[in-house]
Amino acid sequence: RQRKMAASAALALRWRSGLSLGARGLCARLVTPPPRASDQAKGIGSRPSTKAQAQGSQQQQGAEGPSYAKKVALWLAGLLGAGGTVSVVYIFGNNSVDETGAKIPDEFDNDPILVQQLRRTYKYFKDYRQMIIEPTSPCLLPDPLREPYYQPPYTLVLELTGVLLHPEWSLATGWRFKKRPGIETLFQQLAPLYEIVIFTSETGMTAFPLIDSVDPHGFISYRLFRDATRYMDGHHVKDISCLNRDPARVVVVDCKKEAFRLQPYNGVALRPWDGNSDDRVLLDLSAFLKTIALNGVEDVRTVLEHYALEDDPLEAFKQRQSRLEQTGPPQRLAELSRSSKQTLFFSSLTSRLWPRSKQP
Repeated sequence: RQRKMAASAALALRWRSGLSLGARGLCARLVTPPPRASDQAKGIGSRPSTKAQAQGSQQQQGAEGPSYAKKVALWLAGLLGAGGTVSVVYIFGNNSVDETGAKIPDEFDNDPILVQQLRRTYKYFKDYRQMIIEPTSPCLLPDPLREPYYQPPYTLVLELTGVLLHPEWSLATGWRFKKRPGIETLFQQLAPLYEIVIFTSETGMTAFPLIDSVDPHGFISYRLFRDATRYMDGHHVKDISCLNRDPARVVVVDCKKEAFRLQPYNGVALRPWDGNSDDRVLLDLSAFLKTIALNGVEDVRTVLEHYALEDDPLEAFKQRQSRLEQTGPPQRLAELSRSSKQTLFFSSLTSRLWPRSKQP
């Protein structure tokens, strides 16, 4: 028995060494180019007469070796690419199956088998691309509430990162998010007037726990994430037409104008918050949005259009409000008459910014 075991071990060792030598020989043949017929003829009939001719032939063989290796590498890459393509078509080109494992018929069943596979694969990747580029649904929010339930007259769409939170990183804690001062005041003052929607370009896995920490009292009505945006030119765009709300009563607050590029007069672009604890932007934003809602603006775009070109729309609003409060009644009437000749927005804005009790 020991002799049989020793013989089998010796046979296995010899078989392994033979495989190793064969693999080395195959690699050497793949890397070394085959000799050309002209070189073989020269080698049979003559010998290199000088040392220079021998060096020239060695240089020529060295130059041909890498080129041949490149051809072999390209051939192998093409073979692997073709194999991968066939595998992808085979995997994604089959019919979908139901919960019992039975194939679900589709519109490609009457085509030849190869055509079926190709068309199903094309449709799969086309749908996947549309899923990334287009919003998940043409109606991202449910229908507005009806009586006896209360539906706020306006809708406020807020970005999370840069507007309400600031990401910070340290070696000790890693990534942490800092809450912007005035979040509670913003939610408490605007919740009766605005349906608050968080619409962020972050993924749901990242943003969902952050929203829970920002809004422990449940002022936020709905949450929308990156999959609900429209991907355009490298930007995640929030399409207001997909919100299932009247665009005349939707206000978008973001720190990037590209986020509401499809409806530029529905948005307020704020500067990204840098984490400063003395920041008061959310308090100014609350006052601005309350002024719009309490004065019953029919179309918020007529108001936001006038602030679209301002670098700091909230600061511009405070300055105009301060000037209007300091203006006497005769001067206010003159301003109102001049503004009525310019645009519909400016007249509505100036009349609504004055307190009704002080109007003559």
